[in-house]
Amino acid sequence: MVDSVGVVAVLGLGAMGSAVAGRMVESGIDVVSVLEGRSASSRKRAEAAGVRAGTWSDLENADLVLSIVPPSEAPAIAATVADIAASRPGRLYADCNAISPQTMQDVARRFTGTRDRVVDAGIIGGPPKAGARTVIYASGPDAEALTVLGKHGLDVRVVDGPIGAASALKMSYAGITKGLTALGATMMLAATRAGAAADLAAELRTSQPQLLAWLTRSVPSMLPKAYRFDGEMSEIAEFIGEPAIGGDIYDGMARLYRTIATDGVSSQNLTAFVEAAERLLVSEAGR
Repeated sequence: MVDSVGVVAVLGLGAMGSAVAGRMVESGIDVVSVLEGRSASSRKRAEAAGVRAGTWSDLENADLVLSIVPPSEAPAIAATVADIAASRPGRLYADCNAISPQTMQDVARRFTGTRDRVVDAGIIGGPPKAGARTVIYASGPDAEALTVLGKHGLDVRVVDGPIGAASALKMSYAGITKGLTALGATMMLAATRAGAAADLAAELRTSQPQLLAWLTRSVPSMLPKAYRFDGEMSEIAEFIGEPAIGGDIYDGMARLYRTIATDGVSSQNLTAFVEAAERLLVSEAGR
């Protein structure tokens, strides 16, 4: 186990990455991120979180590198860091992305021949903030080293297993939670197209009020992240494997999330359904 950490590089400053980085900054860690080529939004989040803007060469001074990027970017980010790793002392590299165990093993192979140690890490929960539950599950031979972040406001738990075990847990959990969101969104859209949206919402309010309440929370929060869920569902499909045992279900969900991310009409219809359902839930509570 690592007793302390001085400099942490966080690659990827979306909602999750910037919140994780901010939590570490609050605890006194010097956090750096490579912002070259990143969006203006990422730069604003870095500034708000107190993250220092750096270059790839600044990773040479990092004790720990956390990769928190969209699933499709994970292998390329790992390859870039591995190239740097070949010419410097070993660091701890934790891939915290929503990727399949197969992709995680590919990420680990990128570091073969370097002195970097690789940890498979899966984040479950929303961005760390007051009242939120965020857990980082870690697996692999060096997983215990990542628990040093427990001293810095992050909940890190070791999964007893090799590289890929934490990713398998993340895929399984996301397959249930985000899978249920996808199923709900699918039928909300189908009911809307058929003119049955109001009747569906009313029936759910009567017979499945807890499910309806859950969907009115999960669907709106999904809309701005649908572009990320697309890649995540594809990784879950790879994790499952053969279409006959469920892989094709998640390929379909990937296409659904891709459509929601790019089709404004779908987002508008889902928002309208949720707003109508919320009014029904409020009226029911007021009786």
